[in-house]
Amino acid sequence: MEAYTIFKSLCIIVIAAKICGILARKLKAPQVVGEILAGVLIGPSVLGLVEQSDFLAQLAEIGVVLLMFSAGLQTNLHDLLRTGLKAFAIACAGVLVPLVGGTLLYMAFYGASPLGSPEFYRAVFIGVIMTATSVSITVQTLKELGKLSTEVGTTILSAAIIDDVIGIIVLTFVIGMSGGEAQPVSVVLKTVLFFVFALLFGYVCYKIFRIADKRWPHTRRIPILGLALCFGMAYVAERFFGIADITGAYVAGVILCSIRDSEYIAEKMDVSSYMLFGPVFFASIGLKTELDTLSGELVLFAAVFVLVALLGKIIGCSLTARLCRFDWGDSVKIGVGMMTRGEVALIVAQKGLSCGIISSAYFAPVILLILISSVVTPIVLKALYSRSEKKEQTV
Repeated sequence: MEAYTIFKSLCIIVIAAKICGILARKLKAPQVVGEILAGVLIGPSVLGLVEQSDFLAQLAEIGVVLLMFSAGLQTNLHDLLRTGLKAFAIACAGVLVPLVGGTLLYMAFYGASPLGSPEFYRAVFIGVIMTATSVSITVQTLKELGKLSTEVGTTILSAAIIDDVIGIIVLTFVIGMSGGEAQPVSVVLKTVLFFVFALLFGYVCYKIFRIADKRWPHTRRIPILGLALCFGMAYVAERFFGIADITGAYVAGVILCSIRDSEYIAEKMDVSSYMLFGPVFFASIGLKTELDTLSGELVLFAAVFVLVALLGKIIGCSLTARLCRFDWGDSVKIGVGMMTRGEVALIVAQKGLSCGIISSAYFAPVILLILISSVVTPIVLKALYSRSEKKEQTV
């Protein structure tokens, strides 16, 4: 491929992703779904206008690192401390139940495998994909209903943040274990050492950024230094600890989430991510989605995958919320609010593909899960609140 032809590919990707993203938003679906479908449309499976290349793969990797950095920047540590044990317990159940459900689902379809075999880790990874929670749709719905600042709304937000942190740790461990030669003790030790390093180094960086933020408030040098920290942490995580680069990027975001200009950094990161790296990442998912490999068995697997993923969050989070002394009505609302999936699920799936744990065929079930959960969640939440209000009026 001639070097200049990449510009043609980028031109097509940006235009197609934007058009399909707008159409998806008009249809009340997440914009990322439109960008993924744009990749399918312009990719080898349909029109064949763009082919996957090493350069596009590298741009997509930058895109996923920036997305995880932004997710870390949006973490609210104060909310985490305020909601405390309730949100933590709900988040743990929201990870554990889908993780077990996804693992058992894969084994039910493709057979149980010996502990430690590649097939066993593939089964576990299907469960890991199910653990991710994205509450952007839930937040918008709760805002419309005027329920975002209630105890239920705050608990959902906090549990979703903790859920992602736990999910990243589980992802880190599974990727480390699936390497073949890695031993459990070695993987655990490296993971613990990384987070110890992140805690100590992160505290120093936080203090430095606070000083810089006071001296040069709201200047572009702060986001530039933040971006350097993001890339540096991503490199250190992979190179020295064998941890996924996205974990390092996420931790970099968490380090900076409490400084005064964290929103300003996120705003500047969103410009490059929204304009180029984000569309390339999500479109690359579509480019890798091979429609001709979709067999009847995989279609059935995708349908059951979606069902298990949705029920896993509802059952795990609802029952735990009830144990935390929420009434049944609020417990179910929390479970439903936690069942939406978004870009984090795609990021996890992409990481599994790049590590050779799963094949691109499993992107189709993940895309279907994001689409269905994004459509179903607001409908069910509104129905639950409407029912609660009618009960209160009759009492």
